[in-house]
Amino acid sequence: MKMTLTQRLSLVFALLLLICCGTSVWLQVRSNKMHELEVVQGLSRDLAQHIARDTQLMDANGLKPDAVRELFSQLMLVNPSVEVYLLDMDGKIVGDAAPKDRILRDRVDLAPVRQLLSGAPLPILGDDPRSVDARKVFSAAPLMVMGKPSGFLYVVLLGEAHDRFAERGATSEALNTALWSIGLIALLCLFAGLAAFGLITRPLRRLTDSVGRFDINAAPVALPNASMEPPRQGHDEIAVLDATFKQMQNRLSEQWQTLTRQSQDRRELVANISHDLRTPLASLHGYLEVLSVKDASLSPEERRRYLGIALDQSRKVGGLAQSLLELVRLEHGFVVPVVERFSLTDLVQDIFQKFELSAEAKAVTLTPVLAPSIPGVHADLGLIERVMTNLLDNALRHTPHGGEIRVSLLPKGRVVEVTVSDSGPGIAAELREGLFLRPFNIGGARRDGGLGLRIVHQILQLHGHRIELIDVPGQGATFRFALPVDQDTAEKALPQG
Repeated sequence: MKMTLTQRLSLVFALLLLICCGTSVWLQVRSNKMHELEVVQGLSRDLAQHIARDTQLMDANGLKPDAVRELFSQLMLVNPSVEVYLLDMDGKIVGDAAPKDRILRDRVDLAPVRQLLSGAPLPILGDDPRSVDARKVFSAAPLMVMGKPSGFLYVVLLGEAHDRFAERGATSEALNTALWSIGLIALLCLFAGLAAFGLITRPLRRLTDSVGRFDINAAPVALPNASMEPPRQGHDEIAVLDATFKQMQNRLSEQWQTLTRQSQDRRELVANISHDLRTPLASLHGYLEVLSVKDASLSPEERRRYLGIALDQSRKVGGLAQSLLELVRLEHGFVVPVVERFSLTDLVQDIFQKFELSAEAKAVTLTPVLAPSIPGVHADLGLIERVMTNLLDNALRHTPHGGEIRVSLLPKGRVVEVTVSDSGPGIAAELREGLFLRPFNIGGARRDGGLGLRIVHQILQLHGHRIELIDVPGQGATFRFALPVDQDTAEKALPQG
């Protein structure tokens, strides 16, 4: 049978309550009994001494039977609960008034007798001659014959008559009262415990319901304390747990949505790469097929033209495959930057020479905007060259005929800012979200299969920097990033005077 936490707590509480109540009643009954025994023994402590002083029970010849019977009869009339015994010096019972076969012991342990005579704290329990193992309160006194101790007078204060009377009425009534008391107290405490546990576990039940309703696909809930720290340890632990779970819920939802977007972006990337590969591969296959089928009828000029087109398409396929491989290596940590000091000015000049012929073919002007003293930077030369190549290649693709591409280098403290801008159509606002994480189109033309800016983003992340798209009046797409300055060259580059 499955029980809730509240039910289990209530059951354990009820059991502990019953155990505590039973223990308390047992201790109370025992305490009352011990108090009663102490009172009885305290009041009758000197009873045996008075009897021994006023009655001659023994003489030089031994026990006086007539005196013993007369004494026992008088005592039974005055107090039926007492039982009187005569003991010798070893504790052996030598005289009594008990019915035949009622004496179950032939001697009494004298250690309690000596404790009583020495004034030890009460109650002191001694052997009951009419029981094998019972112990009862008693009074005792030494018996003297001709000035010498000859035995003891041993008086059991609560004998069989008292036990029979107690069993008939008082004990039963006390037990019933104790049981009713236990039941009433347990019932009241159980109701109070159930109410307390209900109040205590109510926040936990709400948290359990919240956990049960948790949907990782749901949008994060805007909570007033979602961005705040969880309550400190001094607060309610369940409140701390609830606040922490809500923060975890929001965090998991955000991460799941991020993973979903990344998965969607990767699917789009694969689809776009497939599309971009299909076109040059189809063209390459078509021209190779023409060369194979019509080789005999083609003129040398036509053959060279077809081969040139096939080689162009082959280079496009190779470039896309190389970019895809490079992106995979960057994203999975297979590329480790080898940092060295180099001159950005020299790198820009080399990149311009690389794109000089392509820019002349489109009548595009490549303009460097360089500060007077540009310090060297610390970075991986090959990777930063790849960044500049991708940015200029994208800019050249989307700069109209007769346009301009600018590369600016500006020292700013401990970094050098690099800005690459073109005079093309720019990038629409709806395409800017996730610009460096997903492929995009401008005017129906894709920039390098959507891989170029992703590669740039990954390379700069490896250097601990980022690239951003900024708005510059009169310009198209403008990208900016920074590289750390080499301190030695920076000090040399400071203006004198």
